[in-house]
Amino acid sequence: MELPGSPLTATYARPRSTPTKFLPAISTTASSYKNHFPYHPLPQSFRLPRLPSTSYETAAINPSLSPFSRLSQGLTPSKMRDFVSNRTTPFTRYTPDDWYRSNLTNCKESETARHNAERLRVDTARLIRDTYQQTKKTQAESTKSLGERVNDIEFWMSELCHELDEMIGETNALTDVKKRLERALAKTEAPLQVSQECLLHREKRMGIDLVLDDVEKQLFTEVDIIRSCQKRMQQYLDKAKDQLVSNRAAQHELEKDLANKQEAHRIDKKCYHLRNTSDGISYYRGVERVDDTISVPESWANFTDNNILCSQGERAASTKLRDNIENLLVVTANEMRHQFNVVNVAFTNRIAETADAKREIRTHLAKTVQEIFQIEMNIEAIQKAIRDKGPPLKVAQTRLDECIWRPNMEPCQDTAQLRPVNKVCEIDETIQSLQQQLRDAEDTLQVLFRAKSVLEHDLAIKANSLFIDQEECMGMRKTFPSTVRLLGYV
Repeated sequence: MELPGSPLTATYARPRSTPTKFLPAISTTASSYKNHFPYHPLPQSFRLPRLPSTSYETAAINPSLSPFSRLSQGLTPSKMRDFVSNRTTPFTRYTPDDWYRSNLTNCKESETARHNAERLRVDTARLIRDTYQQTKKTQAESTKSLGERVNDIEFWMSELCHELDEMIGETNALTDVKKRLERALAKTEAPLQVSQECLLHREKRMGIDLVLDDVEKQLFTEVDIIRSCQKRMQQYLDKAKDQLVSNRAAQHELEKDLANKQEAHRIDKKCYHLRNTSDGISYYRGVERVDDTISVPESWANFTDNNILCSQGERAASTKLRDNIENLLVVTANEMRHQFNVVNVAFTNRIAETADAKREIRTHLAKTVQEIFQIEMNIEAIQKAIRDKGPPLKVAQTRLDECIWRPNMEPCQDTAQLRPVNKVCEIDETIQSLQQQLRDAEDTLQVLFRAKSVLEHDLAIKANSLFIDQEECMGMRKTFPSTVRLLGYV
């Protein structure tokens, strides 16, 4: 039973044990901040190829604060007595010195805690200010670097565009020259065919006109020159095709590099304009560990520079080849045109010679025909003269035959007897002479007939040769292409 005036013995009046830690356990608060940053899973294309060896761990904070009361720690268990529910006499718990010492300790600890808190607040403010300035500086430097990279990309883009335009122009120019070369090469087939047909037609010449004259020599030379020009043109045509392949390959590399630069310029320019207040910014966990770079600034610049240098080299080779083709077209056109003129001059001279020979043959033929006519008239005159000698011979021989029949001494070798004898001999000699003359005239007539036949045959040969050279060959050679066609412009 409790005595009046005795203190209450409620269970809540018992002294509480002094806690050694004033903060709750880390394990109870870890779940409240471990997911402070939102988690956004990366898409499949942006995930790392392998997991890093490090991982995040939950930090445990165990602050070592001073106990709220050191007096309780300093008291021995013997001094800390439990309340007895049924005690009859009061007793003193602590001494006044303990009470004052406890108050003084609490004040000092409170002052120390406030000082530490104030220092922590100052350090925190300085840390916040420093981290803000550092973050701002780092972000400014990153933005500046992005701006410099955008400028570098724009510079190389301008260089690539300039070189690409130059390469496209050079490729188009080389294509035009190649087409001209192809047209010029095709135009050489007609002159070659004309020359070969001229040689074939000249094989139709007859007799003595079938000679290896200057015209035929020049025609063979023309065929050789045209074939030589065709061979050189075909070689340069193959070179032009190969060079066009190289030009298009260099152009493809420039276009691909320019497309990459444009895409990189778009991305880097977008990154350059991103700000803390921009839309579309988000967390990407682990993106800083993704390293997909394959070049350094030196190799990055050298790659584009090498593409431009390669394009410039191919463009220089293309320009040189184009100039060589231009010179080749001029040289081959001049060679073929010059030989064409030489052959035409040879044909003209040969035609003139043949025409002169034909006129001369005609003159001789006319004279021969006239002479044949004169010989025929002469033969007729000789034959008439021989016929005319018949009656006188008959008269003389008849006289001599009648004189034979004179009797006895009447046959006298007088003038009347001798004169008919001489007359017969004279007439015989005259007839023999006329007959010999007739035979000579007939032989001469045969010779004239043979000469006339030879002249007529030769005249036909000359006419045939003149027709071949003047009508057939020179008629075909009028279709020889002009210099403009030989240069490939048409």
